Amino acid sequence: MKKQIIPTSAGFSIDPDNKKIDRYILDQVESECPNVCFIPTASGDAESYTERFYKHFKPENCTPSHLSLFSGETEDIEGFLMQQDVVYVGGGNTRNMLALWDLWGVSRILKNAYHQGTLLTGISAGSLCWYEQGLTDSFPGQLVPIDCLGLLEGSNCPFFDGHEEKATVYPDLIEQQKIMPGIATDIGVCLHYVDGNLHRVFAGKEGVAAYQFRRENGQVDKVELTPDIL
Repeated sequence: MKKQIIPTSAGFSIDPDNKKIDRYILDQVESECPNVCFIPTASGDAESYTERFYKHFKPENCTPSHLSLFSGETEDIEGFLMQQDVVYVGGGNTRNMLALWDLWGVSRILKNAYHQGTLLTGISAGSLCWYEQGLTDSFPGQLVPIDCLGLLEGSNCPFFDGHEEKATVYPDLIEQQKIMPGIATDIGVCLHYVDGNLHRVFAGKEGVAAYQFRRENGQVDKVELTPDIL
């Protein structure tokens, strides 16, 4: 069974008029009308965020739903999530999100869902959470490494061009071996992994890129990856 993860710095929450990214995600699953669950934990289950998700996905050929840990309205979380074809994780505070996921058992359930074929995707916190580590601003006034779910090797830095310090902090931390080598994405760029391997880099606009960072012989090499434009 094919295992897929699509970490993004794009999608409905930052570019609601461009549906190419989210339609690409839906097209990767075999179901003619896939079940798509939004998990807005990182935003504190912000109602406005969830409303934007439904507004964006209801017109599409899918069945949208969401999981709120703050309201506690889903009795069987595991049964609910294991029925999903796509799980879409929203942005916000990664640190708080991962802590709550561990408390509610969501981290374990998502790992099981992934291995059973559920496509995992998301933006910002919903991008870096799938890797072994990520660069997060969840700690006030800081950009720091954070340990994540470990479904993908290395580290991730979304919104690379959206925070002026990331261009220096991320490679510096890799050089200092404080964070694993990994991949960063500009706003608008997505990564498509199949069975743990990077299958495609794509975007909904021109002029953006992904960047692969490797540490060799004590130095950090940066390789620019040009995305396919949808």
